[in-house]
Amino acid sequence: MPARVHALLVVRPDGREAVDIRLQRTLTALRAQTRPVDALTIVLCGADAQAQDVARASSAEGVISADRSTSIAGALALGSHRLDGEAVWLLTQDTTPDPDALARLAGALETAPSLAFAAPKLVRSDERDRIASLGVSMTRLGRTVGLADGELDQGQYDGSEDVLGTDIRGVLVRADAWRALGGVDRALAGADEGLDLGIRARLRGGRIVLAPTAVIAVSPASGAVMGRAYAERTAQLHRRLAYAPAPAVPLHWLSLLPLALLRSLAALLGKEPARILPEWGAAVTAMVRPGAVARSRRSLRDGRVASWAQLAPLRVTSRDLRQRLDDDLPAGTGRGELHFFSGGGAWIVLAALVVSVASFVALLAWPALGGGALAPLRATVAGLWADAAAGLRPLGWNTVGPADPFSAVVALLGTLSPAAPSRVLVVLWVLALPLAALGGWFAATRFSDRAVVRAFVAVGWALAPSLLDALITGRPAVVIAHLLLPWLVWTAAVARRSWSTAGVASILAAAVIACAPSLAPALALVWVVGLLLTSITRRGNGLARVVWLAIPTAVVFAPLALARFQAGEPWALLADPGVPLADPHGVDLARRLLLALGFPAPDGWAALVGPVVGTWTPLLVAPVLVLALLGLVVGRAIPALVASIAGLAALATATAAIGVSVASDGPVSVTLWPGAALSAFWLAALCAGALALDAVPIRSARASARVRTGIAAFAMVALALSAVPALTATARDAAGITAGASSTLPAYVEAEGRGDLANATFVVAPTDDGALTADVVWGETASLGGQTTLRTARAAADADDETTASLAVQLVADSEGGVVPELADHGVAFVLLGAGADTDAARAIRLQAKTSLDQRADLELVGDTARGTLWRVTTPVAHRAADTSGQAWRVGLLQAGVVAAALLLAIPTRRTLEAARRAPRTVGAGRRRAGGVRA
Repeated sequence: MPARVHALLVVRPDGREAVDIRLQRTLTALRAQTRPVDALTIVLCGADAQAQDVARASSAEGVISADRSTSIAGALALGSHRLDGEAVWLLTQDTTPDPDALARLAGALETAPSLAFAAPKLVRSDERDRIASLGVSMTRLGRTVGLADGELDQGQYDGSEDVLGTDIRGVLVRADAWRALGGVDRALAGADEGLDLGIRARLRGGRIVLAPTAVIAVSPASGAVMGRAYAERTAQLHRRLAYAPAPAVPLHWLSLLPLALLRSLAALLGKEPARILPEWGAAVTAMVRPGAVARSRRSLRDGRVASWAQLAPLRVTSRDLRQRLDDDLPAGTGRGELHFFSGGGAWIVLAALVVSVASFVALLAWPALGGGALAPLRATVAGLWADAAAGLRPLGWNTVGPADPFSAVVALLGTLSPAAPSRVLVVLWVLALPLAALGGWFAATRFSDRAVVRAFVAVGWALAPSLLDALITGRPAVVIAHLLLPWLVWTAAVARRSWSTAGVASILAAAVIACAPSLAPALALVWVVGLLLTSITRRGNGLARVVWLAIPTAVVFAPLALARFQAGEPWALLADPGVPLADPHGVDLARRLLLALGFPAPDGWAALVGPVVGTWTPLLVAPVLVLALLGLVVGRAIPALVASIAGLAALATATAAIGVSVASDGPVSVTLWPGAALSAFWLAALCAGALALDAVPIRSARASARVRTGIAAFAMVALALSAVPALTATARDAAGITAGASSTLPAYVEAEGRGDLANATFVVAPTDDGALTADVVWGETASLGGQTTLRTARAAADADDETTASLAVQLVADSEGGVVPELADHGVAFVLLGAGADTDAARAIRLQAKTSLDQRADLELVGDTARGTLWRVTTPVAHRAADTSGQAWRVGLLQAGVVAAALLLAIPTRRTLEAARRAPRTVGAGRRRAGGVRA
């Protein structure tokens, strides 16, 4: 064992944790050594005053101040002037030796007099079971290869001894060898110092030994990527010129710039543009330093006793390098089987179906859904698509304009059940949970190939608070948007790869925004981020496909947007489509906290366990959100970035929505509903959580699988508990949905007007303050697809509103006026006095209206119905005047053309299918091995 060990501690600021804190940590570790150092010299390279105070307060025999730009090699050279001992221990401020590290290094160094230095096992300070460095080698062309970098420490290398070189940090060097070698080569620019030192020592006849039992913790690598790339490439080029045979040096020198060009192209192809400038910088640096190359070559010649051939067995061959690179890949080239059945996806969907049937068993006997924002659909497929066409709207006195894009979504759904279109909503409600689980499972395949991670996302998406709230309160637009969002993620995440996925994703994006226009700003932000990432990381490859994602949405919304801008109401574009439904909850801090947890409304536990316990039950979703936060930190960079932007944008949308009112339901102001935005937020959280679960260390397969499964199971069980009130709401008669009818109008009107929008029903209903509301419904019902934000989202009453109000007043106040013939001339065939509110004022005005209507000779009483009292107009009724503007077919042709183009793009070809099979299924993880689903 060396009689005297002199430690050289180099302190260089690198932008991470405060230098004085890390220096203090290193000094504390030195004082704790079982074999204390005999002398300590600290070299401060541009350190601040705090670090200088810590250094001077230590037991160091000398503290040397140097310029901030001083390299490790230069700092060690300064400290070597004070060298006093038989061995020198090289340390930096980010090293924390174990208490017995020096003793074990010294013991290893004394095993043979031929040893030049002994190197410890470097482990990560933030993950001590992860090896940071344990031996370094190089290829024939000088490429540095870490022999165990990043591997999980399972003792597999504890028997290793002979290596070509090591990391410079923590090595214990014989003082005579250190002086003979001249220390570290200053031309290396801060990389490969230990490798070069080991090579020069071996050429002089020395050996390098590993001491794996001597453990030193080091901080993870940090700093600018370009800076590290420059240092590594500069060191490699300098070593190539220094190690090459003399005749080959001019050839290497001449090849520097051509190689820089070729490697720059390779960096672009490899999607690493950050390496281009460092490549050229390193090439120029190596070219203009012939003196440094000459000094390095002279150092190699002096005292050389061994040949390069003797070092060859310690080099890494090309075959070994390829094997190491393949082993470092997260998975192999292309993709393996989907494993939907063997990976548990089918069982999750089946379980969700069982839960859904048990929760909504009563719906199986309902012909249609009612309550909330639900309404019947048209009775015929032609009627469904008539609602989706531009022109005369089926609600209002004479409303003309483009249909809401949501009407096309409703028409498409209704077409799936042509015999009974309204029945499709019942089926949708019963299948919502399994369909959500299916979509969530497929979305998870873009983030992980592990079965438990996919199960976590599938269960989390099926039990999302926003979906459950939409199901029990009757919000079809939110339900549809929720079911479509994971498929949008599944396709949009890889849209740049092929036109097929871009076509599908563009249609899904249009459908999602049609259901939830308030999501448009958040999705637009994510789209812009996608454009930037494609431009930067993919050299623009696939940029046109990403641009296409927004085109169908823009075309579909263009007519409505134009109408809104012409009316001076652009904000009305954000209005929720469908039947307007007021938000019954307040806008306070408690509500905003619920939104931050993903709940658009209270979770319902308060009604089951009381308000005290119910206040805390929303925290059952906390495990998912904690995983999401972890995923943003430990997950793969690009997916985590996109998930964080999407999640924050969606949460901001939901928070802002509850305070924005752009629609009304009669006299009631209707704010934007945050449900769809919270669905997007929840999906981003689940994707980030999937990244966190997927980032659990891979190499300890069994242990990491247990940890991953335990965490995921805990989160899923907590979610299931959170969902209990919603899943039992129908059985407890606490849900807002009811058995609906096939029409919002009396059966007599439905029978007369089925499939015909030529005649209308004038609907009058009293309000709770004694006023009247009036509307005109064309056809057999006020259908879901016939709803239009042109009427519900208006800043002020228009001429049609004034006409409708005037006619309603005349009907109620004057029993002999000519109002009924005017109605008949416009196409109104029926007058319906609805039940309205149940207050004294409402009953009084209803009685007055009924009396007036009964006294009219031009109205014939049909009778009292479940919808109210109905009268038939006895004078000849004209058909509604047709829209002759041509707007319907022009707008429809344009929109249909763009949608057809998207559909054609979405149809896969053999070539696109083969390309998809070669590409990895997950995003942001490089190539993955083909194979089975991992645990």
